[in-house]
Amino acid sequence: MNTNQNTEGQNRRTEAMGKRRAVVSLGHQALGYTTTEQKDAVKRTARALADLVEAGYQLTITHSNGPQVSMIHKAMTELRRVYIDYTPAPMCVCSAMSQGYVGYDIQNSLRAELLSRGITKPVSTILTQVTVDPYDEAFYEPTKIIGRYMSREDAETEQKKGNYVIEEPGKGFRRIVAAPKPIDILEIDAIRTLADADQVVIACGGGGIPVIPQEHALKGASAVIEKDSIAGKLACDLKADQLIILTSVKQVYKDYQKESESPIHSMTAAEAKAYMQDGQFEAGTMLPKIEAAVSYLEAVPEGSVLITSLDFVADAIKGKAGTVITA
Repeated sequence: MNTNQNTEGQNRRTEAMGKRRAVVSLGHQALGYTTTEQKDAVKRTARALADLVEAGYQLTITHSNGPQVSMIHKAMTELRRVYIDYTPAPMCVCSAMSQGYVGYDIQNSLRAELLSRGITKPVSTILTQVTVDPYDEAFYEPTKIIGRYMSREDAETEQKKGNYVIEEPGKGFRRIVAAPKPIDILEIDAIRTLADADQVVIACGGGGIPVIPQEHALKGASAVIEKDSIAGKLACDLKADQLIILTSVKQVYKDYQKESESPIHSMTAAEAKAYMQDGQFEAGTMLPKIEAAVSYLEAVPEGSVLITSLDFVADAIKGKAGTVITA
């Protein structure tokens, strides 16, 4: 590497150190539910992310992949049904596929949006593996529904393979997989290096590819990791200044969708815990976001969490919208 390249790299690192480092978690609304919807959705998402870059944030982005990984799983399963010489793709491979094509769409849309604003900043996607505990209780009580509807016969075949299925009355059977807690992000050093160089990084997509270490090898786990859980972990590992969770609502609400509904503009981690104990947040929607926020703030008490929607993120970073959680 020549002297000019060394100087340029040092300048980027110095510039990045002066910026507000944020981990941004994108929900389903940021991506859509089909390949066509995703193409359009990521353009809108790119505008919101570019607003953050223009506001002086260094971004590391993670995203959901529920509809995407389910679509891939369906396609690979049907391929096996039609062409018996094909081997069905395991969940870990489906997760890797979803990381690749979702990251590709976000990366290209954000790069184009930044260039349209005169910002020449690299945007990179890292295929990310995350270790999980094979004895995690989640493996004994799977909750994540994936894939196509099956007949009873197909469901029995899945059960014989050791997989879990659930019946949806009047519709058929579907496979369910575990959602274990993340332990280590294996590519964290690469993610940190790119973030330190002031690049925009897309990582841990869909929660990361869940893997179980076996001596020197990594075995893919038949599971998915909660997107919000990995966002909190990623923010902890990077010691981010802020965790930004972009979801479908403008802010967090007390008594959500009840007559007594009221917005929560700010709260402490202790208040968030009290709300959780009071059953204020619904499992599978707001609850994992609040849990991730509390986990991050316990590890990085000087940080903060912002929960809002894509449409309001520009206002939220100015204190005009959203919910802010602090230690």
